[in-house]
Amino acid sequence: MSKANYLNNQFIIAMPTLNDPNFFHTVTYLCQHNAEGALGIVINRTSDIKLGEIFRQMDIHVTSSGTTEKLVFAGGPVQQDRGFVIHTSGNQWDATMSISDSISLTTSRDIMEAIAAGEGPERYLVALGYAGWGEGQLEKEMLDNAWLNTPFGDNVLFDVPVNQRWSAAASQIGIDINKLTMPAGHG
Repeated sequence: MSKANYLNNQFIIAMPTLNDPNFFHTVTYLCQHNAEGALGIVINRTSDIKLGEIFRQMDIHVTSSGTTEKLVFAGGPVQQDRGFVIHTSGNQWDATMSISDSISLTTSRDIMEAIAAGEGPERYLVALGYAGWGEGQLEKEMLDNAWLNTPFGDNVLFDVPVNQRWSAAASQIGIDINKLTMPAGHG
């Protein structure tokens, strides 16, 4: 697979027939996709945890009002105790990976401290855990029609209500995901 065929900075949308409970009706933002595999963050599943709880667990003092009530996302089934922040690019943090000119992924404590102080990135999404695929696994799943890939859209990532992101991501390429079904089987 040439580098041009990798799906970095794209959404992969679970097809209606993907029944794996970890990914049923999910939209995953692919942060890294290369010959070794892929890493993505599910962007349409929130956890029961609010950002204020994460700040308390990390012993971070909060001075910015409004941040503590934001919901934390369930980013995927791998390392669910590890935090990931998808955010607009700008400041450089201790552990930041640039995904595109406008979006980065950071895993270091300093970004959380900045968010708590109201000095973080303009737009961000905090998730616990990630979705991961080994070498060739995502490509095989795509050939099996488990996923639909679409271009990244920052409005889907940051603005669209969480429960509408699955449909909104597919509609970016003119697809009504709710109308996609498998052909009926014949018994």
